[in-house]
Amino acid sequence: MTLSPLAGKRAPQSLLTNIPRLVAHYYETRPDPRDPLQRVAFGTSGHRGTSLGGTFNEAHILAVTQAVAEHRAAAGIQGPLFMGLDTHALSEPAWMTALQVLVANGVQVRAQAGSFTPTPLISHAILEHNRPGREGKPDHDWADGIVITPSHNPPQDGGFKYNPPSGGPADTDVTGAVQARANAILENELRDVKRVSLEDALAGLTDFDFITPYVSQLGTVVNLDAIRQSGVRIGVDPLGGSSLPVWQAIQAQHGLNLTIVNEDLDPRFAFMSVDRDGKIRMDCSSPYAMAGLLALKDDFDVAIGNDPDADRHGVVTRAGLMNPNHYLAVMIEYLFSHRPGWRADAAIGKTLVSSALIDRVGAGIGRRVVEVPVGFKYFVEGLLDGSFGFGGEESAGASFLRLDGTPWSTDKDGLIPGLLAAEMTAVTGKTPSERFADLTARYGETAYDRQDAPADAAQKKILSNLSPEQVTATTLGGDPITAKLTRAPGNGAGIGGLKVTTDQAWFAARPSGTEDVYKIYAESFRGAEHLQQVMAEARDVVSAALNGQ
Repeated sequence: MTLSPLAGKRAPQSLLTNIPRLVAHYYETRPDPRDPLQRVAFGTSGHRGTSLGGTFNEAHILAVTQAVAEHRAAAGIQGPLFMGLDTHALSEPAWMTALQVLVANGVQVRAQAGSFTPTPLISHAILEHNRPGREGKPDHDWADGIVITPSHNPPQDGGFKYNPPSGGPADTDVTGAVQARANAILENELRDVKRVSLEDALAGLTDFDFITPYVSQLGTVVNLDAIRQSGVRIGVDPLGGSSLPVWQAIQAQHGLNLTIVNEDLDPRFAFMSVDRDGKIRMDCSSPYAMAGLLALKDDFDVAIGNDPDADRHGVVTRAGLMNPNHYLAVMIEYLFSHRPGWRADAAIGKTLVSSALIDRVGAGIGRRVVEVPVGFKYFVEGLLDGSFGFGGEESAGASFLRLDGTPWSTDKDGLIPGLLAAEMTAVTGKTPSERFADLTARYGETAYDRQDAPADAAQKKILSNLSPEQVTATTLGGDPITAKLTRAPGNGAGIGGLKVTTDQAWFAARPSGTEDVYKIYAESFRGAEHLQQVMAEARDVVSAALNGQ
C-alpha cells in the first residue's frame, strides 16, 4: 500500500466529514435491497457501512433491530437488553432508531442516558447479569446486548453489532438468521417493523450505570495495587472515543498516576492524525493514527490508546508503538506466569493470522495454544467457562480472565490490556517493549506483514472454498511445507481461505468481504528479506490455485 503524504499528519479540513449531510442521508436515503452492497450484511463485527453510500441508513437499523427483537423472543431471552454506542456521528441516530424498535417490541432496554458506552462495558454488564447463582435471577431472565459502533472505521461510517447472553460477538448461526430476516424486512418495505415515537422510546428506557460496576471491579482482573504503589506513569489517549468517561472514572477512583492527554470529542475526529492510506481512521494499532500519543511517549512509562468503542488497544512505550502481535505474545507470557488462580489447563486462544511467536511462547510456558479462524466469537465459550485464560487476535483485540479464573468480558476489551502494560511494568520493572526483547532473545525475531492483492467476486469465492489438495507447492521460502490448512486446527472450523506453514514461516490468504481484493498475511523467523520472498511465493501459490493450475 502506497504511503499517503498526509500519513501521520493532522487531518486537513478537506478530509473532515460534513456531519449534517451525513445524518441527513441516514434518515432520507432508502437503500435498494436488490443491490447486494445495500443489504444488511453481518461480517466478523456486525453490519457496517455509511449513509452516504446507502449502506448504513435508518432503514437498515429498523430492519436489523426488528430482526434482533424477533430472534431474542424466539430464543426465550426475556431479560434486559444492554445497549451502548460510540462517538461516531451516525451512532446516536442509529441508537435512537434501535431504541424505538426495541421498546415497541416490549424489550427492557438498559442504557446510560447522555453517555457513550464502550463494547467491553456492555459485555461485562451482560455477564454480570447472567452470572450463575446471581440472587433473584430466574432461569428465563437472560440478558443480551447491542453496541452501535463501526469500531475504528472512518468518521462517516456506522455499525451495529449484537451480543447474545454469552456476552461476546454472536456466532454465525445467530447473525445469519438475523441478517436473512432483516433483508426480508427490507424487501417487504419495512411493513413488519414495530416502532414507537422517540418520546415514548425514551420514556421506556431504563437508565443504567455501566461505568461504576466496571471501574469498581477492575482490581479483580488487573493488579491495581501494584500499579498504584509503583507510581508507574500512565498516559491515555481515547482517540475521541467512548472510553473517555471510563478513563476519567478510573483516574478519579483508583489513585493511579494516570494522565488523559486528549479529552476531545468531535464526530469529525478533526484532531486525528491521518492513517497510512490518507484516511482518518481511529486505529490504535497504527503508528500514523497514533502520532499524537507517540509524540508524548517520553513523558510516560507506558501509554495507552483505544479505538472509538474501546474494544482495541494500542500500547506505547519509550521504544514506540508496539506491534499488536508483539504485545499479544508479551501479555500471554506475563499472564500465564502471574495468574495462579487460573486453571492449570487454561489454554491460549489465537486467530490463525496471529503471530507464530505465540505458539513458541505457549510451548515454552507449557500451555496449549488453540488456533481458530478470524473472529473473536471463537473465544467466547472458552473465556466463559475458564478453559481459555486469554483470547487475542492480530488486530489488537484481546480479553482475559479475572485473577480468580472467572470471566471478565467475552468480547474484546481495550482497557484491560492497557492497564496490564502498567501492571507488568510495576511488577517486573520492565516495560512491555523490554519484555518483548527478552522473548525474541529466547524464541527468535519475527518479521510480519499484510498486503492486498486483486481478486474479483468469482476468484474470492474460489479462495473461500479451496481444498488443501489444490495447493501443489511443496516448499515455501526454501523450506518444506508442513501444513496446508483450509480449516483451523484449534476447532476444525473453515477459515474461508488458505494457510500454508513451514517451521520458519507461514502465510494466510483470505478474501475481503467488502473490496475486490484478497488479504495476504505472512510471517518469517528468518528476517524481512525472507518475509518478502514468502509473500511473493504466497501470491504465486494463490494465483495458481485460483487459476486451477
